[in-house]
Amino acid sequence: MAEKHSSKKELKNTKKINRILITALIFMVLVAVILGIALYEAKQDKPRDTSLTVTPTNEPVPSINVTQPVETPTEAEQIPTTAPTEVPSEAPTGTFVEDVSPTPEITPTAEVIPSEAPTPTETLPTETPTPSDIPTPTTAAPTPTTAVPTPTEAAATPTQTPTTAVTPTPTTAATPTPTTAAPTPTPKQVASGTPVSRHGRLSVKGTRLVDKNGKAVQLKGVSTHGLQWFPQFVCKETFKCIRDEWGANCVRLAMYTDEGGYCNGADQAQMRTLVKNGVKYATELGLYVIIDWHILHDYDPNMNKADAIKFFDEMSKEFAGYENVFYEICNEPNGGISWAPVKSYAEEIIPVIRKNDPKGIIIIGTPTWSQDVDIAAKDPVKGYDNLMYALHFYAGTHKDNIRSKMKTAIEAGLPVIVTEYGICDASGNGACNETEANKWVAMMDKYGVSYMIWNLANKNESSSLIKANCKKLSGFTEADLNQEGRWLVKMLGGQLPKMTEEELKKLESDAGGSGGGDVAVPDGIEKIVDQNGLHLELTTQNTWNEAASKCYQFSVLIENKNTSQKKDWVIKVTFNSDVSSDNFWCCNAKFEKNVMTLTPAEFNRTLSAGAQTSDIGLIVQSKSLLKIQSIEITAK
Repeated sequence: MAEKHSSKKELKNTKKINRILITALIFMVLVAVILGIALYEAKQDKPRDTSLTVTPTNEPVPSINVTQPVETPTEAEQIPTTAPTEVPSEAPTGTFVEDVSPTPEITPTAEVIPSEAPTPTETLPTETPTPSDIPTPTTAAPTPTTAVPTPTEAAATPTQTPTTAVTPTPTTAATPTPTTAAPTPTPKQVASGTPVSRHGRLSVKGTRLVDKNGKAVQLKGVSTHGLQWFPQFVCKETFKCIRDEWGANCVRLAMYTDEGGYCNGADQAQMRTLVKNGVKYATELGLYVIIDWHILHDYDPNMNKADAIKFFDEMSKEFAGYENVFYEICNEPNGGISWAPVKSYAEEIIPVIRKNDPKGIIIIGTPTWSQDVDIAAKDPVKGYDNLMYALHFYAGTHKDNIRSKMKTAIEAGLPVIVTEYGICDASGNGACNETEANKWVAMMDKYGVSYMIWNLANKNESSSLIKANCKKLSGFTEADLNQEGRWLVKMLGGQLPKMTEEELKKLESDAGGSGGGDVAVPDGIEKIVDQNGLHLELTTQNTWNEAASKCYQFSVLIENKNTSQKKDWVIKVTFNSDVSSDNFWCCNAKFEKNVMTLTPAEFNRTLSAGAQTSDIGLIVQSKSLLKIQSIEITAK
């Protein structure tokens, strides 16, 4: 029994061992299969030989979320990481001076990001040089010649190997297009090779503008007409034209406050947007820009002072960091207002701007349509840097007497800037006087005075640079421009007749006369009368032929020599021929055949004892040469 039991036990143990061996064998077979599969896959995924030359194709390189080494271009070859949305020919090549956005990280997407290093077959967009002084880089951007890095050449993480599932399919969208590749630049960015990139932020030193290096700078630019009437010319296309084709380096944005303007019925938010867009376009083109609070028929800047404070507070906050923005706080105080209230207004507006923009240049208008700079020079605003004072002239009307004011003010140390001028008469119409305009330019250049011509519009008048029938916004030909426009382009191109030193000296010595010697013209009328204690001077400032009519521009001066005030004056002039007019200022005019009757405007209807008014003017038309048969002046 014991032997039989032992035999059974041995058989049981043998079966148990066999099961263990079979299990172990199966396990070993499974391990071998798994190892074989792993080795096979490893062999399939072995990295390619990077010593082989990769043949460039037109397909974009697969993008992966790793940082790849990129060769840094030289200074002349640098590619801006942020570029304007305009086509390459619209802006100069090169870098921006500030606020350039960092290069975005490479992300796994089929879209080619322009700020990445270009693939071997990419051609960098070449900017078209403009006709101005914008330099073109002499060295092209580098084209990479190294092989495309494999994942093993990149950073340690992530280790995922791109497969065909993530390889982008070449499409039109994958091709980098300059017009859509980059975000719209912030207006602080200024393209290289432009006036602003060369000179930077300007400041006032003595009576001159100087650049970031302390070198004297002269701005020669163009003023728009009223933005509420001609907004179409506030565009990048036009501004680029005046920079590249005309030679201007500054643009003035004339925002009227009256006459349907900002304080007289216009949509204020819309007007502010138009001004801001104008600044943006000028900045992107590297032009200096003047924001002009254009008072005119509201006479006294204090009339809309509350609106002015809000406006300049917003503008100076918006453009505080800009290098190219000027603030002209009142265009042409007139209507008999003196310097004291204009100065008081300036002393309230300037701190508003300075709180936000400590360095921006502020321009203060002066009385009598911004002509009395000599008066402002005797009592300038104190306590602030970077202030300038506006002088305006029209060469057909304002001659030696106004040049004398400019000379007197500058020699007294006042920084003068001409933010508006024309080469016709003060009405903005009539014949152009290039001879007098050339004298003005010669004298302004001598003293380093900056100047902006009026006006960038196609209004049917002599002072508009563009003809009324021209609807273009750029690419103007000689036939598209009025006489003033053709003169401007010639002048900015340095084609004016050169004046000798002797002629310049004579010009300076002439500035200081009464202004009467230079205004004598053929068939002119000079009439002086003293009646009823009133002194009257009727003077011809200019004459010209227009179609079949003879045109006379008259200025009128009235002085009350009585010991008491007089009001509601009346001037009655009888000519030898019928006369008419639709262009007069600072008075009311009535015409009945050959009789002209002038009465006051509201602001000059009363003259205190010893006071005078000399702001009155008009343009009279007749079919014949005029002679005065009789003239009289009365008042209550």
